[in-house]
Parts: sequence; C-alpha cells; structure tokens
Amino acid sequence: MSKRILFLLGAVLLAALAAAWWLMRPAPLPEWMVAGNGRLEATEVDVASKVAGRLLTLVPQEGDWVEAGQVVATLDAEDLAARLRAQEAQVRQAREAAREASAGVNKAAADARLAAQVLARTRQLVRQGFVSSQRLDQDQAAQQAAAAALAAARTRVAEAEAQVAAAEAQVESLRATLADSTLKAPIAGRVLYRLAEPGEVLAAGGKALTLLDTSDFYMTVFLPTAAAGRVSPGSPARIVLDAWPGEPIPAQVSFVAPKAQFTPREVETRNEREKLMFRIKVRVERDWLARHAGRLNSGVPGMAYVSLDPAQPWPEFLRLP
Repeated sequence: MSKRILFLLGAVLLAALAAAWWLMRPAPLPEWMVAGNGRLEATEVDVASKVAGRLLTLVPQEGDWVEAGQVVATLDAEDLAARLRAQEAQVRQAREAAREASAGVNKAAADARLAAQVLARTRQLVRQGFVSSQRLDQDQAAQQAAAAALAAARTRVAEAEAQVAAAEAQVESLRATLADSTLKAPIAGRVLYRLAEPGEVLAAGGKALTLLDTSDFYMTVFLPTAAAGRVSPGSPARIVLDAWPGEPIPAQVSFVAPKAQFTPREVETRNEREKLMFRIKVRVERDWLARHAGRLNSGVPGMAYVSLDPAQPWPEFLRLP
C-alpha cells in the first residue's frame, strides 16, 4: 500500500473522529445558567454518650437502617441505678420528716391558742380583782413563748419541705443521667460508621455510631465570582450524577457563601485553579428524596446546574420526566 493511500486513510479517520467529537460534544450552557462540579454529600449525625461508662450493647451494624428514637446502644448503669435507689430512700425520709414537722406545727398552734385563751381569762380576773398582776405576767410570758414555738415549728416545716425538694431534685437528676445511659438514634438514617464495640469504656461525649441522614443530600460546588454573584438561596437547580447521566435530580440553592475563597485543591472546576471562588450548596428536594428513598449514595460525583432566571425553561437534558 502506497504512502499516499495511507495518508488519505489517516486523514479520513481524523475527519471521522473530529465529526464524532463535534456531534457528541456537550452543548454550551445558556447565559442564564451556571454549573459546577462536586460530589453528593449527606448530613452525618453522631450518636454519642452524654455520660461516661462501659458500653454494654451496640446493636446496629454498618449499613443498617435505624428509626428516630430507636435504642441503638446501652451503657452499664448499675452504679447509677444503686445511687438512684439510695436517693429515693432519702426522699422518703425527707417526706417523713416534713410530716413530723407539720404535726409539730399543729401542736404548737394548739398550745398557742390555749395560751391566748388563758391570758384572756387572766386579764378578766385581774380586772375583777380575783388574781394578782403577777399571774397576769406569767400568763403573758407563757403566751409569748407559745407564739415563738409556733413560729419555730413553721420554720422547721419550711426547712423540711426544702429538704424534700432538694432530695427530689437529686432523684430527677439521677433519673435523667440513668436515661442518658440508653443511647437513642436522634434521626432516622443509615449507619455509616460503627465507632465502638461492646466492652469499651466511652468518655462523656464518646461516639458510638455515625448516622447518614438520607433525607438531606446536597452538593457543594465552587463558582467564579462573576457567576456566583448572580446566584441566591432558593434558586432552582438540577443535579446530574455520573452514575445516572440521563436522570436529572431536582434541587435548590440552600447556601451561598458571603465571602470568596481560594479554590480548594480537591475541588475540580472547568477552569482549573481559578483564583477566587464562592462556595455554593445545592440541596436535593426532600419530596424527590421521599419518592426515591435509598437510591442516592454519598460521595458520588456529578454536576450541579443553577438557573439564574426561573422563567426560562430547562434545557432538554435537564428536564424532569
């Protein structure tokens, strides 16, 4: 085969490749749309212990689904339970002391009433000349002593009631601490990481699980200042994942950084390493997530497209089915 024929075949092949690239190239975005690369993320929530203790049970495994409020782990709380029983006994003692103090008030009140009646009769007898003034002085002193005893009895009742309240508050505190030894899932989600195993001692704030909130997926993208200046929270958006290139996902802009920053190294942009960028967060609509539960996975790369003019129709490749 001559060199001329080889040259012609090579030229034809290059022309075919150029034509194929031209036909398959992505269509340019309209002026009212901006786009950025990113990875799909979901909110992560840690299940942590408020109190220190030995991990007794940890039921869920990685990948398991848990409901909000579901018990996922328990700590060894025998010591707390014993302290609670002791404090409850102190509450009963304090209440008994308060009842005794109340009974003392009743007796002191009766004594005070009797002393007042005796004093009244003595005054009448003194006016009539049947008893001396010395007896009147004695009865007045007795009446004053009875009144002081009544006041002291009432003070003891107040002190006893305060002791009851303090003991009950201690019981409530121990009950709350004992309840904290049972770890519950704060949200419904999937277990992403199992961070501890039964038998380990967790410090206060120690993490047992990390949950993935599958009702809250978003993508963080970085846009140049010229484009980001036209984006605002609430702007309609679409997310197209590499795993589903032909299935756009409805979304909205939920956050626009108030300050520009340098592009992080790990973020890919159309123009590599543009100097100043704005961080934009595009959140998947919750209604779509509810209809497609369990379909999305965190970490999948893709593109986020933001419309700057809601009145404009989406291009064909971004229209929802």
